[in-house]
Amino acid sequence: MTEGTGTEVTVCRARVACCAVVAAMVLTSCGRTPAATPPAPNAAPADTASPAAGSLVPHGDHNPHHGGVVMMKGDDLHYEIVLDPAGRAYRVYFTDAVREELPASVASEVVLTIKRPSAPDERIAMQIDDAGESWVGRGQPIGHLAAVTARLAFSIKNEPYWIDIPFRTGDPR
Repeated sequence: MTEGTGTEVTVCRARVACCAVVAAMVLTSCGRTPAATPPAPNAAPADTASPAAGSLVPHGDHNPHHGGVVMMKGDDLHYEIVLDPAGRAYRVYFTDAVREELPASVASEVVLTIKRPSAPDERIAMQIDDAGESWVGRGQPIGHLAAVTARLAFSIKNEPYWIDIPFRTGDPR
């Protein structure tokens, strides 16, 4: 047997004591029956919630509800951007963490900028639609989608935000 210094012996004794405490906790808790949790009345499991109905779990639903692309900002905001290659109807919808619809007025200064590789940037004037549900704007047809990006910018609670995303629509196949 090799002897160590006083510090090594103290560390070794501390490890043995720690292991003993953990073992005692495991042995005393193994015989306990877990507390029963009553089921919530009429609650459906989160994984069976339809995309249109949303999910009760924050960030459990990232399915597009309007045919666009769903993104997140922070822990409590989702937004869906619907890009239209024809340029007739760009839309931005805002939802909370569980994808409940928020009024369009939750955001301000919403701007969509289309960036084409061989043309000047196109700034799309976005306005709140008549129902107050989304921001909508019109622009020029996109043409060939390769290398085209869309910059979405908006402010939430006086905090500016922007993101560049590839201009894609529908099924990426």
